[in-house]
Amino acid sequence: MAENDSGERSEEATPRRLQKAKERGQVPRSKELTTALVLLTSPLALMMSSSEIAKGFDSIRKLTLSLDRSKIFDTKFMFYALGESMLAVFSSLIVFFVAVFLVSLFAPMLLGGMSVSAEAIAPKGNRMSPMSGFKRMFGTNAAMELAKAIGKFALIAAFSYWVIESNILNYFMLGRSTPEREVVSAINYILAALLMVSAPLILIAMIDVPFQMWNHAKQLKMTKQEIKDEYKETEGKPEVKGKIRQTQRELAHRRMMEAVPDADVVVTNPEHFSVALKYDQLAGGAPVVVAKGADQIAFNIRKVAKAHDVVIMEAPPLARALFHTTKLDQEIPQELYLAVAQVLAYVMQLHEYKKGRAKRPKTINEFPIPDSMKY
Repeated sequence: MAENDSGERSEEATPRRLQKAKERGQVPRSKELTTALVLLTSPLALMMSSSEIAKGFDSIRKLTLSLDRSKIFDTKFMFYALGESMLAVFSSLIVFFVAVFLVSLFAPMLLGGMSVSAEAIAPKGNRMSPMSGFKRMFGTNAAMELAKAIGKFALIAAFSYWVIESNILNYFMLGRSTPEREVVSAINYILAALLMVSAPLILIAMIDVPFQMWNHAKQLKMTKQEIKDEYKETEGKPEVKGKIRQTQRELAHRRMMEAVPDADVVVTNPEHFSVALKYDQLAGGAPVVVAKGADQIAFNIRKVAKAHDVVIMEAPPLARALFHTTKLDQEIPQELYLAVAQVLAYVMQLHEYKKGRAKRPKTINEFPIPDSMKY
């Protein structure tokens, strides 16, 4: 029973699965919505430019049908008339072309948004498989497409019959006015008929859009096991995460040990804690903790410090205070400025003593550490 539950796609797609599907170009699309908007925009755009179209066709009529003797025998006139006619047609239809282009470009984005995917257009072997072809022909999508085609045919046929029957007298009345006015009237009648005939596609699009959204969500549904696997892949397996943390700790420890040779002093407990400090007089500011650790790490810090002749100073109260109140690569607390200043002064005097330029400094036995910093 558990196996059946794990194999059933009953869970909604996660945001990560939806994002990956979009990257593959798998987004909901409604061809019916695009078709309906384009077909409804076309008559409206033509109606807006009907007067310009009428003027264009009238100029073509005058140019090509009203010829005098000189034009008839002019071998170049035909090319001139062709160019002028094409220019008249294009200029009168420019609004229509722009409107249809913009709607065709942006209408598909109304459902699913913009999606550009190289993977979606890449050739795939399964598309050439006969079995895959049969599944597409007799699947749910194919059945829906067939139903939409039958519905579109029936609705458009019914509306076409109604529009023609309602305006049959107006069609017979054409030709009783000037050519320019009659062209405008004819265009308006034709476009009104196209607009009415295209209107049923809105109904089909209203049915198709929810279906495409439902079908898209259904195709991306996941099993419970897939959700668990995705969570593991996203968050990382516990053993992998543990290995990563271990590697990060090792790298941090290595970087810390590499900073010990550049330290000015290592303050110790003397065995349990070790804190390495560096003070840059030119940069100003307070001393910075470049390394710290307890037990084995403390021993390693002292070992590296001895190997590179870094001063090691035993100051148990100060070492404990520094260990518990500081972080790596950060300045020491203000409350410990005075105690650390004494340590650094001792280190500087010790360096001068080793160079033979000063007396050996006295060992510091007490450090001014506030009660809030004592551990």
